[in-house]
Parts: sequence; structure tokens; C-alpha cells
Amino acid sequence: MAVHQNKVSKSRRNNRRAHDALVAANPNECGNCGELRRPHHVCPSCGHYDAREVVAMVDEIDLDEDAA
Repeated sequence: MAVHQNKVSKSRRNNRRAHDALVAANPNECGNCGELRRPHHVCPSCGHYDAREVVAMVDEIDLDEDAA
């Protein structure tokens, strides 16, 4: 097992971790509806990707009182 020869100071440890921070997302505008969406992902609001509908979206779910 590896054992430290000398103690690593907090400053040196934190300098090593300086590049580990998460980066904010880079949202793009959907070409169909104009909503913001993640790049290279299907638009969650309209279901389009690359100017074609990939996922059929349901406008409203109508639940009957009898079904529940």
C-alpha cells in the first residue's frame, strides 16, 4: 500500500482539486418551439430532435373519476 512520506498541506491538496468543479450546462434554443434544451438531446417540451418529431408528446392527460 502507498504511504505518504510527508503530509500534504490543505493548500496543495486544494490546488490539485481546482479543476474538478462541475461546469454549468450550455442550453441551446429548440429549432421547433424555441424553448431551451440540452445540446444533442430531444427537446423535453415538444419532442423534436434535428427538425423531426422523435417523441410523441401528449398535451393533456384526461383521467376519469371512474378509472381511479
